[in-house]
Amino acid sequence: MTMSPYIVSVGIGIGVGVAYALLGTRSPAPPVIALLGLLGMLAGETAVTWVKDRMSLEEATAHCLHGKSFHMARDDDGAQTECDPASTEKKS
Repeated sequence: MTMSPYIVSVGIGIGVGVAYALLGTRSPAPPVIALLGLLGMLAGETAVTWVKDRMSLEEATAHCLHGKSFHMARDDDGAQTECDPASTEKKS
């Protein structure tokens, strides 16, 4: 049996304990807060699974970067200039 899930669980538990301390919440949390935390965990897990099933990493990257340009052009002197995809005119 691998110890990885146990180590991850302890790490997340420590993170939640720190968050509780910063928010001033008693530990163990009152039932409503605990149930909302479980609901949030379920929603997060479901959302990640839903996105993974519908989109590859390449598609997600393309969606996030759609319409952005990171191309650096060089002018006649060899200096780098930022390329503006909206402008097709050459600056003189």
